[in-house]
This record gives sequence, C-alpha cells and structure tokens, in this order.
Amino acid sequence: MSVLPSPQEKASYVARMFARIASGYDRMNRIMTFGLDEWWRRIAVRALAPAPTATMLDIGSGTGPFLPLLRAAAPAGFAVGADFVLPMMQSGLQRIDDRSAFVCADALILPFGDQTFDTITAGFVIRNVTDIPASFRELYRVCKPGGRIAILEVARPRLALVRWGHRVYFERVMPRIAGLLGADPIAYRYLPESSRHFPDPPVLAEMLQQAGWTQVSYRHLPPNAVALHIAVRPLPPEPAHE
Repeated sequence: MSVLPSPQEKASYVARMFARIASGYDRMNRIMTFGLDEWWRRIAVRALAPAPTATMLDIGSGTGPFLPLLRAAAPAGFAVGADFVLPMMQSGLQRIDDRSAFVCADALILPFGDQTFDTITAGFVIRNVTDIPASFRELYRVCKPGGRIAILEVARPRLALVRWGHRVYFERVMPRIAGLLGADPIAYRYLPESSRHFPDPPVLAEMLQQAGWTQVSYRHLPPNAVALHIAVRPLPPEPAHE
C-alpha cells in the first residue's frame, strides 16, 4: 500500500513527516547511506567552487549539513539555510555561526530579493517540492547572473544488476532498518516510493534548461544511485556597440 500523498496534500504531508523524524535525521542519513551523504555534499561544493566572499543559499537545508561545507569553501562568505520545517532547523542549530543563518521559507515562494545569491545548493529536496519547474524558476530568480546551482538527488543506477540491488535495499531493507532503529518506517518508505516517480537526470536537466538555466550538466556519483546536476544563470548580453 502506497504512502505517497496526493499532489494537493504533498506539502503538508512532507512537513509533518520531516518534523517527526527531525531529531534522528542526521543519524539515519549516515546509517542509510553508509556515510556517503557527506562525501556527496563535498563533491557538490567543490563543483560550485564559490568565491571567498560568496553569498550562498542552501535550499531545503533541513538540519544544515551543507552549511559548514559552504562556509569552509568561502571563508569570507555567508551561507543561508532555507527550509519550511522548523523542527529540522532546530535540530541543526549547532551548525549555525556568525557566517550563517536559518530562514523558514518555501522553495516556491522565497523571501529573498532578485539576484541575491552567488551559489545555490539543493540536497535531496527537489523530490519533495510540489512543482519542480516552478522551484527551478524561483531559484533562478534569486540567483545572480553568472551564479551557479548544484543539485543532489536520487537517481536510478544505470546497470541492471546494480539497479536491482539498489531497489531491494532502498525499498525493502532500508525501511526495516529504520524500524529496528526506532525511526519512522513510514517516512523511510516515502523516500523510495517518491524516488520511483522522480524524473531521471536527463529529464531534470531539461527542466533546468526550460527554467532559464544554462551550461546544464549532470553526472552519477558512486554507487550510481545519486546524480549531481550543475547549472549556471547566464550573464545578460552585452549591449551592442555602434
């Protein structure tokens, strides 16, 4: 029986679900990914290569695991973690210092001005928004011309045998581990079910392009169950000289 909500109920369902699992979220991520989630984030930040003074946004920040990595990459910059689940941010307050902040915000209606951020990260959040193209347009709006976005998301492995093994682990083993560790097994059934309906990397890349992003690229990260997309908000055309 599916645990996926209807499109109309998705936002409130996701908010309630992440509020329930907030206190154990980081621990479960480490266990479920065998610690690879931190490595994937480091790869994403290196791909962005923010300038030392960059203003950076981490959308769907959750407990803020991207924030220390962004601060380290831009030692004179400032990082904002935006999420619409307050308990998740409260669970990550130890990651906040004088060069970072949490902001309660919806990815579809961000409380920031146009062209505010030099770089944007989105770690495993796009799957949870109710309108992916609209979220890409909104992130484009708040990104400065020439700014870059890095998106980490689940992806189906390309090799059939690896894809089968991943599906067994993702859909059968992982929810049972969550239950044994006292986590919410329904939440950890939502993850594989929602991933099954998530666009493949080429489709997600096309959505980014349709939202105005350019130089869109993606690559699978080991064990080929995660994809990293990178895209750029183009600079405005130079005025013609007579």
